[in-house]
Amino acid sequence: MRRGIDWKYVLQQAAEIVESYDTPVTLRQLFYRLVSIGLIPNTIPAYKGLSLRTAEARRAGTFPALMDRTRRIHRDLTFEDPGEARRWLSAVYRRDRTEGQPYSIYLGVEKAGIVEQLRDWFGDYGIPILALGGYASQTFCDEVVEDAMSRDRPAVLIYAGDFDPSGEDIERDFLERTNCFCEVVRVALTAEQVEEYDLPPQPGKTSDSRAAGFKAKYGRLVQVELDALPPDVLRSLYHQAVSRYFDMSVFEDVLNREEKEREALIGSA
Repeated sequence: MRRGIDWKYVLQQAAEIVESYDTPVTLRQLFYRLVSIGLIPNTIPAYKGLSLRTAEARRAGTFPALMDRTRRIHRDLTFEDPGEARRWLSAVYRRDRTEGQPYSIYLGVEKAGIVEQLRDWFGDYGIPILALGGYASQTFCDEVVEDAMSRDRPAVLIYAGDFDPSGEDIERDFLERTNCFCEVVRVALTAEQVEEYDLPPQPGKTSDSRAAGFKAKYGRLVQVELDALPPDVLRSLYHQAVSRYFDMSVFEDVLNREEKEREALIGSA
């Protein structure tokens, strides 16, 4: 790690990282990508410094926009006339695209900031996404169980989370409290992936009650954020797992039926 932070250089590299994504990027994701390539330390002052300088650069028009998941303009959907409403309805109409699939697949992720990428990558398939955002509430767990049971087919969870004591325990806790998945595939992060993709580990928190068990299992206490993994790698890992359970021929049949129904809807308008 270099002494001091060359913020001019960091912002140049940060802009390239943001522009390399096909989806919006959060400040947190950007921060951990920069940490992973050794440009800034994994510290609160560095995070605040990145936040301040990217905001200044955006106001100056020299930095691409970042995604804010916590704030948005709330406004009811309106139309200029009934014709516009009918055109909107025909444009958004879609069937349950998982209809007829042999498995009910759920894409789980510890970080809510990665949901937009998952929606961009797999949204057309109609596969639901579960953003745990840390330890899930009992209300959310109950909702997942109810949804999985209503599908009347085996439920599969394809999951990604941090490589640290809490990251592993969050998955364990969610699985124990839902107990509705016949199969679980953790696509990231693993100890092997940390080495394979050269993701720099940060010191783990010794105050974490799960630290001793994690160290005994892996031989060291570290913390590696899922956000540090390049998006193309994460997409490939999820896609490989999804392809094991998703029947594309069934999916194509649903799309054909959907298109015919959309045409009928447009004709009736």
